[in-house]
Amino acid sequence: MKLYEFEAKDILRRYGVEVPQGIVISRGEDVRVKIESSSLEPPLVAKSQVLVAGRGKAGGIRMANSIDEAINIVNLLFDHPIKGLKPKYILVEKAIKHDVELYASVTLDKSERRPVVLASLYGGIDIEEIAREKPESIVRYYVDPVKGLMGYEARSVAKKLGLTGGAQTSFSSLLQALYNIFIDYDADLVEVNPLTIVDGKVIALDARIIVDDNAAYRHPELAVERVEGGEVSIWESKARSMGLAFVELDGYVGIIGNGAGLTMTTMDLVYEYGGAPANFLDIGGGASSERVKKAVSILLEYPKAKVILINIFGGITRCDEVAKGIVEALREYKGQPKRLYVRLSGTREEEGRMILEEAEIRVYSDPREAAIAAVKQAEV
Repeated sequence: MKLYEFEAKDILRRYGVEVPQGIVISRGEDVRVKIESSSLEPPLVAKSQVLVAGRGKAGGIRMANSIDEAINIVNLLFDHPIKGLKPKYILVEKAIKHDVELYASVTLDKSERRPVVLASLYGGIDIEEIAREKPESIVRYYVDPVKGLMGYEARSVAKKLGLTGGAQTSFSSLLQALYNIFIDYDADLVEVNPLTIVDGKVIALDARIIVDDNAAYRHPELAVERVEGGEVSIWESKARSMGLAFVELDGYVGIIGNGAGLTMTTMDLVYEYGGAPANFLDIGGGASSERVKKAVSILLEYPKAKVILINIFGGITRCDEVAKGIVEALREYKGQPKRLYVRLSGTREEEGRMILEEAEIRVYSDPREAAIAAVKQAEV
């Protein structure tokens, strides 16, 4: 689960890290009233709150030298999409004059099976290029997860960057705060990029936190709606509310399977025969007719799916239950129905075939034949 920048900075602030003074403006709020009623004074920076990288290069971060300019910029940013996403929130902050930009993060090195602290004197929007071109400029320090990041270890990282005096002390404190957040929030990544040092004190200019999805239930306070910010699409959110595993993709062949492996294999078949999947939708094992009905109903409405390819291998999943769900979804759908290509095999296959054939839906035994037919029809 990705956090918005303003959420990440709120957490940093609670752990003693200095961040710029700022306010969050939601879409629909009176921008002028919100800014003028705050204590912010120019120069200001307005930042689109979307959960994708590359905001700066996409025009999502802009400077303002007056209150009127800030108001105009915020209104523009609400209508300015970043990689197709229009922000629901804009963060307006006091602009911090600075000469240097550094980088610091804590993440999990899965190959080493332990947390690693990363730090560099070269922060900012081109950190990925720096990592490729100057890997030696990034300090890596592996942390013993039993004892955590000790003060002397954090100071060692700061010293390797060449920091001294108050800057070294402040940077060391930042690293320990990042590590504590990493542990307390079950994070996959806690990152400050860039950070700067003003009068010997570290200031986090930007921040990013990604919480392990499997631990999200332990952090109910992180309940800000993420549909419009890029964490999940509207369709993914709708499917989740129905208890379905759905991922939106950029193709045009709708996919339904039972089991993640079979669903991904079905996607591979579509690619192999020249098509492109519009989604991943796994109904799971032992799906009831009601669950199948919900899955088919979503894809009937889902605009990217020109046709629907359903690949079912019945073990604990009963083919007759799948067939009933398909027919019920089509019966209740009020729009123009899409062509369905169904492969059924396994438990109660014959019963499922009879149900679908009575509804004039062709049933395939070979998933390759079904995929070829679906791709061909989608390209018409």
